[in-house]
Amino acid sequence: MATLAFPEIEGPVANTAMYNTAMQDLVRQLLARLGEDPDREGLVRTPLRVEKALKFLTSGYDANIGEVLNDALFTVDYSEMVIVRDIDFYSMCEHHMLPFFGKCHVAYIPNGKVIGLSKIPRLVDVFARRLQVQERMTNQIAETIRETIHPLGVAVVCEGTHLCMAMRGVEKQNSYTITSAMLGSFRENPQTRSEFLELLKLRPGALGLTRGGLTVPSGHHLD
Repeated sequence: MATLAFPEIEGPVANTAMYNTAMQDLVRQLLARLGEDPDREGLVRTPLRVEKALKFLTSGYDANIGEVLNDALFTVDYSEMVIVRDIDFYSMCEHHMLPFFGKCHVAYIPNGKVIGLSKIPRLVDVFARRLQVQERMTNQIAETIRETIHPLGVAVVCEGTHLCMAMRGVEKQNSYTITSAMLGSFRENPQTRSEFLELLKLRPGALGLTRGGLTVPSGHHLD
């Protein structure tokens, strides 16, 4: 197998031992196959940048769900609906490796245990930062909450814009996809499900103070 020669790079990126040079080789080959010159100034560091970006965008594979959630599970005497809405997510479509992104809304009805509010967006990130389809990501978020705290019900709704539909293919820039997962009382009780969906229609901040997309009751800390 031929060895590709890399031009000398100065600065902090010069030490690539910590990175996967095999992946960088593949990116260089891809650039060449696309008709580009991987040695020109604008592309010399592109293989390293692409590798670092892909590692971040797929970091959910290495995440430990227990470590993400277990230090923020609390015993609380509360059995009403908890909603964390308008959680930004960014993911990669596994079919074309193009981004899809949007908002995720998560609700659950506790059964003796609650999750620290800041952990729910982190859980969304764990499943978004993978090669994904939106349908599976929605189910994974809901199932993980159910398996972790055994609530009376869990509901997850995701709204996503898919660049594989906007930039290529049908090229529909204004379309978006909505997926939902309803478990427990949200599936079994139409009134509970309707309450959740109605609350999603409220303007941001209607239930309290809004911080970073989370609707938080006054005096409640996120961490």
